[in-house]
Amino acid sequence: MGVSIGTSKGRGKGRRRGGPISEINVTPLVDVMLVLLIVFMVAAPMMTMGVPIDLPKTSAPPMTLERKPITVTVAPDGTISVEKAVVTLEGLLPVIASLAGEGAEERLYVRGDATAAYGNIMKVLGSLSAAGYSRIGLITEPEPRP
Repeated sequence: MGVSIGTSKGRGKGRRRGGPISEINVTPLVDVMLVLLIVFMVAAPMMTMGVPIDLPKTSAPPMTLERKPITVTVAPDGTISVEKAVVTLEGLLPVIASLAGEGAEERLYVRGDATAAYGNIMKVLGSLSAAGYSRIGLITEPEPRP
C-alpha cells in the first residue's frame, strides 16, 4: 500500500479558499466613477454662478485711467449711441474703430437702460466681442441703501 498524491480534478474548485485572486473587480470602480460624475455634473453649474456680496466701503480715490474709455449706450427703444452720437448696429464697429486708439485692446463701457430689451444689449456686446474687443465692461449704478 502506498500513499498517492493526486490532483484535485473533479473535487471542488481546484484552489484553496482565502488565496489571492488574480482578477480585478471593476464593478466598485465603475460605481464610484458614476457617483463622482453625477456629483460633478450637479456641482459644476453652481460654481459658475456669482455669489451676492456686500463690497466694503473705502475712502480711497477712484481709479484714474490715462485714457477715457469709449462708452456705448443702448436706449430703452433700442437706439445705440457712441459718445452721444447715434449709430446703427451695422455702423457701430466702424465708429468704435475710428475712436479706438489702442485697437482691440481699447477699454469699452456699455451702458444699457434697465428697461431696454436684453436682446438689444446682447447684440451690441456680441458684435463688439466678435470684432475682437475683450476689455468690455457694463456700467451700473449702485442701489440706494435704506
